[in-house]
Amino acid sequence: MKVTIEKLTFETIIGILPHERVHPQQVVVDCSFKYHYTKGQFVNYAQVANDIKMHLKEKKFELLEEALLFLKKTLKKHYPIKKIKLKIAKPTVLDDCIVAVSI
Repeated sequence: MKVTIEKLTFETIIGILPHERVHPQQVVVDCSFKYHYTKGQFVNYAQVANDIKMHLKEKKFELLEEALLFLKKTLKKHYPIKKIKLKIAKPTVLDDCIVAVSI
């Protein structure tokens, strides 16, 4: 099975610029993962989305790269995920573009 969570949007402290360490900014997270479904055993995508949001708000990462590596490791540890793709975008960090990093 493949699960896709798109445009999970919330505010958090993330980044290395001085104003990013003080003021929460909007982030948009996309996540897709594969797992082996057997009857009665599934991955609760609502819980995965909640975990992503909780970890990013709690940890207040400086680098998107660090956040992605942490999320990948943590989600694979807590769920029977085989392959995972993650992307974090900061749509308001720069005036003329959206910045994103993916793994």
